[in-house]
Amino acid sequence: MIGRNIHLTQNEGKEHEGELNIPQSIVPVPQPKKRKLVLHLDLNNTILVSDAATGQGPRAALNSYLSTVTWGKLSDSGEWCWLSDSLSLTVPCKDAISYYLQFGRNADFADTKMGKKFKEVFDHHLEKLEWKGEPNETFSQKGEDGKLYHWILPSFFHLLENLHQQGRDFCILLRTFGVDLPRLLPLIHSALMGQHPHFPQLRELPIHIDLTPGKIRCSAREAVLTQGPHRLSTKKNEGTLYEYFSNLSGIGGFQDHFDWWARKNFTSEGGKPFWIDPNDGEAQHIFIDDNIRLSEGDTIVNSRVLLDQNPNRQSRKAPTSELYDICLVQTDLLQAIDKEDYFLECIGACEENYERYLANFPCKEA
Repeated sequence: MIGRNIHLTQNEGKEHEGELNIPQSIVPVPQPKKRKLVLHLDLNNTILVSDAATGQGPRAALNSYLSTVTWGKLSDSGEWCWLSDSLSLTVPCKDAISYYLQFGRNADFADTKMGKKFKEVFDHHLEKLEWKGEPNETFSQKGEDGKLYHWILPSFFHLLENLHQQGRDFCILLRTFGVDLPRLLPLIHSALMGQHPHFPQLRELPIHIDLTPGKIRCSAREAVLTQGPHRLSTKKNEGTLYEYFSNLSGIGGFQDHFDWWARKNFTSEGGKPFWIDPNDGEAQHIFIDDNIRLSEGDTIVNSRVLLDQNPNRQSRKAPTSELYDICLVQTDLLQAIDKEDYFLECIGACEENYERYLANFPCKEA
């Protein structure tokens, strides 16, 4: 399993921080044919450590995230007691509840009396986010403390570089409730033109990027996708959006329907719609989002398993637990900051687990 528990190595990677980034040619290496990867990536707390919608900078965003992976409970006297000194994406022990669920996200978490025990973790990862080298207004962001930080995590660019180097057929769909896409898509395009000072070699990647954000809007009857001249609905065929996503190439972005999620009380029923098709031998869809959780009452993706190959395809709802670490990945933001290969490792684990899932799938549906 990738990223179930977070382990902090204080000096990890520091020995390489001062080295010059010498661009090398990216040559694809022939690999055995694998399924096309259709990667649905959240933005905030997945590839960005900030949030334009709420105005959070990197310090506030990182603090807010830490409040979701720290666990305790209220004592009989009403005092908060920590039940674990380790950070974890999932409930570490019986009766534990995250600080976030008890008190809400806290943008100053590590500086509070209760959160100060995690201050060392916070400081380490904030330092890892700092922009090294000459200031760059395009790819860096000014933090609340006036320092410059990466806006897009380097591990995202490593993902692009390595998937190309592996010769993989893939597309990346950026899925967000927020408002970052109009700025983010042109910025990624600039990086692919070789303008990122830390990743000039990205100019060699023949990756198309669609600069027109799409929208996905949901109702009780259907999900509707619009992007440029395209308008697609699941009303008559639930496989319509799955096939559209599967046939895309390069990088694109879609704003999901936050109001629908709120109307459904932030449960999976109102989450970002996501289809998988176990009968499709050509593609695997994987959704990576920090708000994917094992509780259906507090998760962000509405997972649907397509059932048949008929023109009027239907689906069944799949609980998060069925697809967790198979097609659904709960982002370990601290690992995504610490490890350049984090997303690659997640994808590799999902591909292995998907093969086992498919082997048992006929029994599951019987």
